[in-house]
Order: sequence, then C-alpha cells, then structure tokens
Amino acid sequence: MQPVVIVGAGKIGITIAALLLRSGSYEVRMVDQDAARLASVPDHAHLSRHAIDPAAKEGLASVLRGAFAVMSAVPYHATGRIADAAAAAGVHYLDLTEDVATTRHVKTLAAEGSTAFAPQCGLAPGFIAIVAHDIARRFESLDTVRMRVGALPQYPSNALGYNLTWSTDGVINEYCEPCEAIVDGRLMEVPALEGLEQFGIDGIEYEAFNTSGGLGTLCETLAGRVRTLNYKTIRYPGHAAIMKVLLQDLRLSERRDLMRDIFERALPSTMQDVVVVFVTVSGMKQGRLVQESYASRIFGEVIDGTAYSAIQLTTAAGICVMLDLLASGALPRQGFIRQEDVTLAQFLGNRFGRIYAMPEAAGAEVVRLAAGARGAAA
Repeated sequence: MQPVVIVGAGKIGITIAALLLRSGSYEVRMVDQDAARLASVPDHAHLSRHAIDPAAKEGLASVLRGAFAVMSAVPYHATGRIADAAAAAGVHYLDLTEDVATTRHVKTLAAEGSTAFAPQCGLAPGFIAIVAHDIARRFESLDTVRMRVGALPQYPSNALGYNLTWSTDGVINEYCEPCEAIVDGRLMEVPALEGLEQFGIDGIEYEAFNTSGGLGTLCETLAGRVRTLNYKTIRYPGHAAIMKVLLQDLRLSERRDLMRDIFERALPSTMQDVVVVFVTVSGMKQGRLVQESYASRIFGEVIDGTAYSAIQLTTAAGICVMLDLLASGALPRQGFIRQEDVTLAQFLGNRFGRIYAMPEAAGAEVVRLAAGARGAAA
C-alpha cells in the first residue's frame, strides 16, 4: 500500500479518504488542526488521524515522512504552505486549488524540486481541462474553446438559486479575482461576473459568467493556437446580477470575511446537488468549420451507506485519478504536471474516473450515471 497524506478533513478531504481507503491500495494519514473534524472521519484499519496545524512545518514534516504523496484539500489561501512542505519533504504533491497565484507558486517549486507537482486536480480546474483539451486535439486547427461548469442545487429555493455545495472561500475568490482568457488570439485578463450568457441543456435554463481559475493551464497550453478560449461558471438565471450588487455595488469584495459570514448564515448547504459540465470546441476539420460538444450532469450517490454530494464525488474523484496515474507510473514523477497531460480515455478508464464516465454511445447527450457505475468507482 502507498502511504498518502490528506491535509484537510472537510467534506472533500473526507470523500478523498473514503475513495482511497475503499480502493484497498492506499494507507491514509489524515491531517487537520480541528480535532472534531478528524473525529468525524470514519474509522478504518488503514487510516490514521493527526491533529496538527498544517502551517506548523515541523508537525506536518513528521507526518509526511515516508509518504508517497500529499494531497491538499484545504482552502486556497493555505494551499501554498502544503506545497512548500511537500517540496521540503521530497514527496509528490497534488491539490484542488482554483487560485492562479497559488498555481504559479507550485510551478516554481516544481521547476526546482525532485518530485511531481500536480495542482488543480478537481472538477474545474481539473476534469474540465482534460475534456476540453481532448476534444481540441482532434481538430486540424482551432477557433473557439468554451468551458462551462456549475455545481447547483437540484431544488433551488432562493433568489440566488444557490446553496452551499463547496468551499465558501473558494466561491467568493473565483467571483472576485481576474479571469484568464484568450480573446482574438491574445492572452488577457477579463473581469469576474462579466460575459453573461444564457443557454439550455436538456430543457433546463442556465446562465454562465466569467469566474477565476477554471481554465487551469490551458491558456498556456493552447496559446497561439486558438482565437477564443474562456471558462465560465454555470448558475441558474438571475444569480450573476445579485452577486454583482453584493460584491461590486455594495463592495463586499473588499470584505470577504463578511461575505463568507453572510453566505454561511443565510444559505443552507445541500447534498441534493447536480454538477453540470458543458464544453464546446469549434475549428477546422477536412477543410470545414465544425463544432463538437460534451455535456453531462452528475448527481450525488450513496456509497457504502454514506451519502455524497455530486461536488464531493467529482472533486474527490479528480484528484484520486491523478494520484492513481502517478502511482502507476502513467505520469512523470518529477516536475509540473498539467491536467491536460492526461487524456480523457485515461481519466474515464480509471477506477475513480468512472464516477464521471458516460456510455460511449451517448456522445454529448446529458445522462445520469447509474448507481452501479458509482459502485465500481473505487
């Protein structure tokens, strides 16, 4: 068994641990400074709990000793410290961050380190980049790559059409920070909450708008090869207008702690969510301008008697796939690893990636994954 360290015993960290332990291939060392959170992680013969502050380098260093890899499931503002500890300990590093500055820091560490550094291993960034790049490589030349992802309540009941399904800090960060995009062939930053558009999938109406971090490293990978490349978050109609009032007109983007408190006091969390993935690529094939799309909806499931939300499963599965590929030798064990270094076939063929898997004949149809496929995921 490969010993791995998971830092952060929140919803995503616990789901990562559950999937890895269920696989029978990994020994998990769970780290969190909150002893109560650690206590909520179900007992397992190959699980150990470590109540230490990840910011305390000496404490984390002792847990990393002898580990194959460390997986960061902490908020974006703490992720860089985990990467530093991984570099110092000489263990492989994986994270879920959407924060652009953190990823740049990780890339610097990778250039100087002796192990692999794979940031942005979740849903978006993460799986969405794998899908987009896999479609894009089938074209002779590219025109447009549009990537859309949303984690939404199945049963919206407030004006925002939103429940807390993910990190509150992460949501606010992606609504506030500048967004990378390629516009008319030029890499630039565009403002968050702008670029509003409406579309429908399977009879359901959605809106999408610019948010930060979802592109991962695709701007760099496809620079000079595409006219338009962008990422937008999917929400139910009306969400963006309200968020612009709160964050821009009332200037709560300057008081993010207050914004977090408002969200967490007013918006209940829900396990009844749906993850919507929508990618469209256009370009030239055999002298013709053509378009290919990928669309899916993924729902939460009960695995081994425990209910997991769609965002928990998709985010945790993404980083577990990357760990599995790294452990098997399918990915290099030194340097910076981009999500688009993995093919869609590799991802969906992995035991953890089957959480995302669609029947081959379904193409771009919207399908709900069968519970049986979920059971095979680990």
